[in-house]
Amino acid sequence: MSLNLPDNGPFSKKQTIRTRKKRLQESSRLGQKNLCQELEALPLLKDASADQQEKLFIDKLKQCSIIFDFSDCVSDLKSKEIKRACLNEIVDYITVTRAFLTETTYPEVISMVATNLFRILSPTGVDSLSDEGGVEDEEPTLEASWPHTQLVYEFFLRFLESVDFQPNLAKKYIDQKFVLQLLELFDSEDPRERDFLKTILHRIYGKFLGLRAFIRKQINNIFLRYIYEYERFNGLAELLEILGSIINGFAVPLKEEHKVFLERVLIPLHKTHSLGLYHPQLTYCIVQFIEKETLLGEIIIKGLLKYWPKTSSTKEILFLNELEEILDIIDAPVFKSVCVPLFKQITRSATSSHFQVAERSLALWSNEYIVQMIEENIEQILPILLPSLCRISKTHWNTNIITLTYNLLKNLMDINKKLCDDVLNTLRIEEEQSVTKEQDRINLWQRLEQMGFKKQNE
Repeated sequence: MSLNLPDNGPFSKKQTIRTRKKRLQESSRLGQKNLCQELEALPLLKDASADQQEKLFIDKLKQCSIIFDFSDCVSDLKSKEIKRACLNEIVDYITVTRAFLTETTYPEVISMVATNLFRILSPTGVDSLSDEGGVEDEEPTLEASWPHTQLVYEFFLRFLESVDFQPNLAKKYIDQKFVLQLLELFDSEDPRERDFLKTILHRIYGKFLGLRAFIRKQINNIFLRYIYEYERFNGLAELLEILGSIINGFAVPLKEEHKVFLERVLIPLHKTHSLGLYHPQLTYCIVQFIEKETLLGEIIIKGLLKYWPKTSSTKEILFLNELEEILDIIDAPVFKSVCVPLFKQITRSATSSHFQVAERSLALWSNEYIVQMIEENIEQILPILLPSLCRISKTHWNTNIITLTYNLLKNLMDINKKLCDDVLNTLRIEEEQSVTKEQDRINLWQRLEQMGFKKQNE
């Protein structure tokens, strides 16, 4: 017997099998061809007279502004090599030469950098968009024009770090539009490029005071789009790393805008599926805020509890790791204000059937500072914790978890034996009442069934 299924039916489509594949190098200059004549090598800067060096330097910058198509490996080989040699030369030139930056060189430098770096990035593959875990499985796409692009980044970084660099002259060209285009490049799949961008943006933030608020706002916008719209941006870890340094430099007391950024942007970043890609950098930023103002610990812990993962054991372990770092630096009054909801969640994690989650939760008791704060609030914590620990010591499938639970129960008895006995007695009474109640319910249904049978027989 054959089934005639419609062509567009859900059972007629073949399911594609995802395989891990190595992404080849590709150029982000999509379809861009070089239509210029073949380059000719210019004289070396070191051979030029002092009065001719500036003009020759500008000529070399213009020559380096010519773009080549690296998707074709065999085209313009001579010209590509001439440009690479020229870039190497100007990198060395700005490193060793003093007083080379004049007002006329700034626009040429920025023009050359912008021409080489700012472009539309290659789109992410359709297959990786269809699976939330696909991006982590794929090899990153490397920029094919990296032999030139790397040198341009190196040149621009040394330009910004030069002792002759004058922000007052450069601010005409390194403006908001320039920074916005620079931030868009953080979505590059090439980790080498993002590493350069991280250092360059940090230098710009340090040298251009007028751009600081704009940079923070645009990073804020990238995070919000990631959280609430696309959840796809390659450079999140690098941007968070920059933010960690920026937060470290915040003056105390913190401005209201910084607290709003923490509450509305950094804490919601915990709810994304790909938290593992940037979690260490995010944790560092969170810890920096607590070190600036310890009272923020309450907002942060309540935020973590709000976004605590329900079905992802991997994310839950990340949350527990971060929680330990936070508890390690908060003050006793903050701990007291959050200990009840906090230990309700820790107890749920400790009773998890996933042994790594349970093990990580129980490992919090190996931290002496956390144990000290628990002892100070044992009257509130023990009634929450003890019943669940007694249950998993008898029912958990993993022997290592059972051993850890017994050790913890012994430590709790050592801390306050009387309170433990009281809680256990209360638990025993509640269990007896529960058994009695259940038996009463069974008896009631039995009587109702007997009454039903009697009426049927009458």
